[in-house]
Amino acid sequence: MKKASVSKVNGSFELVCDDLASDKSISHRCAIFSLLSDQESKISNFLIAEDTLDSLKIASMLGARVQRDKDEVLITPINEIKEPDDILYCGNAGTGMRLYCGLLAGVEGSFVLSGDKYLNSRPMKRVTNPLRQIGAKVDGRDDGNLAPLHIRGQKLESFDYTSPIDSAQVKSAMILAGLKANGKSLYKEPSLSRDHTERMLKGMGADIKKTEDGAIEISPLKSPLKPLNIRVPADPSSGFFFAVAAAITPDAKVIIKDTTLNPTRIEAFNILKEMGAEVEFIEKENIYEPIGDIIVSHTGKLKSVRVDKNIAWLIDELPALSIAMAVADGISQVRNAKELRVKESDRISSVVKGLRNCQIEVKEYEDGYDIVGGSIKKSTINSYGDHRVAMSFAIGGLIDGMEIEDIDCINTSFPNFFEILSKITNITVQPLSSSDMGI
Repeated sequence: MKKASVSKVNGSFELVCDDLASDKSISHRCAIFSLLSDQESKISNFLIAEDTLDSLKIASMLGARVQRDKDEVLITPINEIKEPDDILYCGNAGTGMRLYCGLLAGVEGSFVLSGDKYLNSRPMKRVTNPLRQIGAKVDGRDDGNLAPLHIRGQKLESFDYTSPIDSAQVKSAMILAGLKANGKSLYKEPSLSRDHTERMLKGMGADIKKTEDGAIEISPLKSPLKPLNIRVPADPSSGFFFAVAAAITPDAKVIIKDTTLNPTRIEAFNILKEMGAEVEFIEKENIYEPIGDIIVSHTGKLKSVRVDKNIAWLIDELPALSIAMAVADGISQVRNAKELRVKESDRISSVVKGLRNCQIEVKEYEDGYDIVGGSIKKSTINSYGDHRVAMSFAIGGLIDGMEIEDIDCINTSFPNFFEILSKITNITVQPLSSSDMGI
C-alpha cells in the first residue's frame, strides 16, 4: 500500500480538466448492457481503471468477445450469455456486483460474484431480497447479504416493487431482472435516483416507460437490443474534486471539459453554487446523455449550507463537499444520508474522523453530520480503502498540506488523479512503512 503527501497550494491557479477519468457509472453499464445485444457495441473513452476492467473481464467470461485498444472497446456477444468456469470478480465495484446480480438472476446457469475485502463486507440484501421475491435463487454469506454471492439463474416473475431507498444500483438491478421477467413489471422509488440505466437502455431500444405516478414500467425483452455506439463522457464526480479545489482557493478557476450534465449527476455543483462559488454549465450535445463543460470559479468565502434533499444524487460527492463545508462560514448540515454508511467505507464515520483530525469541529448523526466551518490543519488521514475519502482529503491538503494513507484505492476509479492535482501543488507518493500499517 502507498501513502501520499500533498503540499499547500501556493497562490491562485487556472486548471483546465480535459483529461479527467471517464464516467465510471456509465463505463460499467456499457460493459454490462452490451450483453443484451447480439451485435457489436462500440465504446470510446471507456474508463481504464481496476473496477471497470473487472466488469469488462466478466463480460468476456460470460461469452462476449472483448477487444480493447487503450480506451476504445468493442464488445460482441457470442450467442447467449454462457455459464462461466470461474468466479466473476468485481473488485471494489458495488455497481458491477449489484447490476450483474440483476442481469444474471434471469439467465439460466450458475454464477458466483465476489470482490475485494471491502466489497465483500458491503450489504447486498437490498438487491438479493427483492430478486428472491420474484423467484431468483441467490445465496451468500449472512443469508445472502454478503458476497461471495451464488446465483442460480432462471425465469423470473414480473413484479410491482416499491423500493424503501433511493438507489440507482438497486433500481438498475431490478430493471435488468424485469427485462428477463415473464410479464410487465413496475419499479417505484421514494425519489428519483441517478437515471443512466433508463436512458441507456431506452437508447438501445428497451421498452421502458415512466408512468403518470412516477413508476418505471419495464416490458420483457422480445428480441436482443440494439448495440451501443457511445463515447463515455468525463465523470462529473471526478471533476467535482477540482471544483472544490477552485472554490476554496482565492482567485482560482477550473474548467471541466466534456462531462455529463445529467441533472442527477450535477447536484453537488448546484450545492457549491449555493455556497457562493460561481458555477456555469455549457451544454454541447445530448444523445444518450447531455454533455458539456462546467466552469467553477472562486468568488470569496463560502457560506454554510444544509443538505437534506436529493441525497441519491450526491452520494459520491458528499465527502468532497464536506471539505468545502469545513472552510465555510457557519455550520453546515447533512441529513437523510444514511446511505453513506454502506459505501466503499462508512463515509459518515470516515469523513467525521478525518475532519476531526484536521481540527474541524464535527457532530456525527446516524444519517449525517454537522460541520462547523474553520481552518483545515495538516494531518494524517486514513482513507479506509475508500477512493473518494482519499481524494477529498487530498483536496483538503491544498489549504495546509495533508498525508493520506492507503491511496491504492484511487486506482479503482481515477488513476490519473494525482497527475492532475500535481499541476497545482506538489505531491509525494511512497510506500506505507511497517509502522504506518501498525506492524
